[in-house]
Amino acid sequence: MPSRWSKTGGKRLTTRELTVFAMLGAVMYASKMLMEVLPNVHLLGTFVVAFTVVYRKKALYPIYLYVLLNGIFSGFATWWVPYLYLWTVLWGAVMLLPRQMPKRYQPFVYMTVCAAHGFLFGTLYAPAQAILFGLNFKGMIAWIIAGLPWDFIHGVSNFFCGILIVPVISLLRFAEEHTK
Repeated sequence: MPSRWSKTGGKRLTTRELTVFAMLGAVMYASKMLMEVLPNVHLLGTFVVAFTVVYRKKALYPIYLYVLLNGIFSGFATWWVPYLYLWTVLWGAVMLLPRQMPKRYQPFVYMTVCAAHGFLFGTLYAPAQAILFGLNFKGMIAWIIAGLPWDFIHGVSNFFCGILIVPVISLLRFAEEHTK
């Protein structure tokens, strides 16, 4: 009788999965560091969407490894607290998309979801900022409005970086099929 932690139970990560997810989380972090010269332009949304499409619930492993690496190397400060939920919002949105979406719609839908997360990033970030810094509702709205130019850049760049989502999905699926 298999234990509740066996491969058939699906509760425990295999060594291969652990390794793959560690590498993917590290790739997320490295890509962000390489692109930091361009404010709010990065591949994080692209990776979150692609990993979620391919790995579904298990995509949370590389996503949260990325979040942890951010805290380790940049400091577990107040800016980091919203990261505990921000990427989960994008993951959740992708999880709600139909799994059998027609191929011709996939690039546009994935790019749009990725862009929406970028446009809403400051708004999603704001409640944590309000709680952490004691802002009232007006203060939180002012904080959101002040960040709109950055959210615009974030959303537009996420849309265009999203062009890579379907190729990343294809690459991950190819690797999954040929390494088992």
